Amino acid sequence: MPQVPDGNANDPRATAIAFSEANVPAGLASHPGSRSERADALEEHLIRRLDDMWIAKSILYASGDVDPATVPSKTPPAGARALMGEDPRLSKMPEAPTLVDFFKHRLMSKAHLLQSAKLALDSGHDEKIVLACLLHDIAVCGLIRADHGYWGEQLIAPYVDDEISWAVRTHQALRFFPDESVGYEYPDSYVRWFGEDYAPEPYIQEEYRQARKHRWYMTARLVTLNDLYAFDPAMEVSIDVFVDIIGRHFKQPREGLGFDGSPSAHMWRTMISPTRFL
Repeated sequence: MPQVPDGNANDPRATAIAFSEANVPAGLASHPGSRSERADALEEHLIRRLDDMWIAKSILYASGDVDPATVPSKTPPAGARALMGEDPRLSKMPEAPTLVDFFKHRLMSKAHLLQSAKLALDSGHDEKIVLACLLHDIAVCGLIRADHGYWGEQLIAPYVDDEISWAVRTHQALRFFPDESVGYEYPDSYVRWFGEDYAPEPYIQEEYRQARKHRWYMTARLVTLNDLYAFDPAMEVSIDVFVDIIGRHFKQPREGLGFDGSPSAHMWRTMISPTRFL
């Protein structure tokens, strides 16, 4: 197996370039450009193998690994067409995709969502809370991590009761604040991940203060409670358990998610075709 050249282990871009160099095909080994240019050439070589279809990546894919202000916009190489549909490397979505289809084909780490909803179901909570638990991290699992509660709210708002979408947004803030009345403690994992001196941003603190006064506070709080303990690698839960609850509380559009003209349809389409050129 090729050895990845030594480099700065804390530099993801350098690591990616080193890996590309270690796995470069023989025909590209003598590429005259810089290390970065050779990595780009390898990427294009692999892409061109997909029937001459050039697959673009939005800047969010690499932002942080590279400074987006310094990255030039790329266009398809000569002889290739830009992808303007679904990525052939991803599993095919139905023409009118349902929420269940997104769970099956586009969400990562969905076991956490399924476990969270199952905990709420087994605890006898209202079906709205069960659905909120099933959807609370849908943005993390299918779209983006940063401000995932807000993204998640916008994704599902046209299709669920306001109480459910509000709870999905607000759980993002409530996670950082304990509530002894339901046995929710500040997660030990947050101390490890963020440090003992971490303090939530002012907008998160304000969101928490407003949520404490809201009539749906406990709905969002129960989402955090069932979120905290839903990370059991040995626990398997099928989406089929929740099909009836989804049917009762999620307004599935006849045209399919992404094609119904709702304010969030474009977000669902992005998850369907995340590498489409435009």
